[in-house]
Amino acid sequence: MKKKLIQKEYDKKIKLIQRYNKGYYEENNSEISDADYDLLKKEIIEFEKKYNFLNKSNSPTGQVGYKPSKNFKKVLHRVPMLSLGNAFTENDLVNFEKKIKNFLSLDESSSISYTAEPKIDGISASLTYINGEFSKGLSRGDGKEGEDITSNLSTIEDIPKFINSKEFPQEIDIRGEVFIQNSDFQKLKDKFANPRNAASGSLRQKDPEQTKKIPLKFIAYTFGYEKGLIVNNQSDFLKKLTEWGFKTNPLNILNSGVKNLMKNYQEVEKKRADIDFDIDGIVYKVNDFAMQKRLGNVANAPRWAIAHKFSSNKAISQILEIEIQVGRTGALTPVAKIKPINIGGVIVSNATLHNEDEINRKDIRVGDTAVIERAGDVIPHILSVDIKKRLKNSKKFTFPANCPSCGSKTIKEFNKITKKIDAVRRCSSEGYYCDKISIEKLKHFVSKEAFINS
Repeated sequence: MKKKLIQKEYDKKIKLIQRYNKGYYEENNSEISDADYDLLKKEIIEFEKKYNFLNKSNSPTGQVGYKPSKNFKKVLHRVPMLSLGNAFTENDLVNFEKKIKNFLSLDESSSISYTAEPKIDGISASLTYINGEFSKGLSRGDGKEGEDITSNLSTIEDIPKFINSKEFPQEIDIRGEVFIQNSDFQKLKDKFANPRNAASGSLRQKDPEQTKKIPLKFIAYTFGYEKGLIVNNQSDFLKKLTEWGFKTNPLNILNSGVKNLMKNYQEVEKKRADIDFDIDGIVYKVNDFAMQKRLGNVANAPRWAIAHKFSSNKAISQILEIEIQVGRTGALTPVAKIKPINIGGVIVSNATLHNEDEINRKDIRVGDTAVIERAGDVIPHILSVDIKKRLKNSKKFTFPANCPSCGSKTIKEFNKITKKIDAVRRCSSEGYYCDKISIEKLKHFVSKEAFINS
């Protein structure tokens, strides 16, 4: 009986992740945050490790992406487009390198070179070139079979249509990511939830003339099938891509040692707010192609690469302005207007500062670089600010002594229960003198929670 209940619970999680995959890959709709998706996938993997009697035929560990859409012709990838295993902690990286050394029978003190490439949150695509000419473009699909979206990919200016170089292979599938820059997304934000959804929806339209209107970009980072490629490692391949006219990630570096990987990871995470496209982690690849070939793949992922994910509920951004909002009880709530940032698949442009005491305690100022946290459905808030990056002309934020709506004096009331002065400052006007309080009271009155229950 217990086995049946366990299988039932497992199947329930499988159906849930299949639903999310369909929404994400086929319908360009993110039902849950990246953090919640990763957590669900982790729960499924833990179930599989714990109970070996489970029917795992639909396990996400053996699948990549989602089945191709019926709207496009299906085409087999000549070399499968695999997914990547995930790392979340330094210990995960230690284990990743340990497994590589064990597999290759390397000494523990051996040094392995990796390319560290920021992972763009976009749509994967594979571009086939024959004799230097772009002939076909496929989506990832389920990793084995993709959608023929050649016409739509041809509208992207970043994708070279012909490459005139003697060193360019006779045949090759160049792979990379299609995305939309955050600055361009501002013009599309009323139509899409985030840049990734915008890129997916635009790329998978039936009419390429409509796709052409969307400012899609392409960054190349690897290859699939090749015939005549004369390169021995990933770092040299990335250099060749640039020479051939492809754009590559400017933050790519060659690195070695887990400590150095962590140091670069932390530095790149701090730069996220200044980058004009969304990244959700760093991909580490064993640099040497001969080593990659020896390591091979396990299930649907290579042994020689891993994606080190950034914290899905935190990001770094800049405070552009601090605005005071007046609620129905007269409470004055400070809200930080921040440079829009993607946190767990949601574009965040506001963060609560809670109250005056919180601003003073953390010394939060306009222009500061701040760590923003968004956990589940909780309103995003500011964890801390980086004083080292503070502007020289920065000034302490002064909480208004008068209500920004009606001009009445603001006060902090004495709490008879806690025997302390409240942290919240309020507008002292009474009745309906304050326009903002009146509006918020009216909004609350006609809301479902208040009006229906009254």
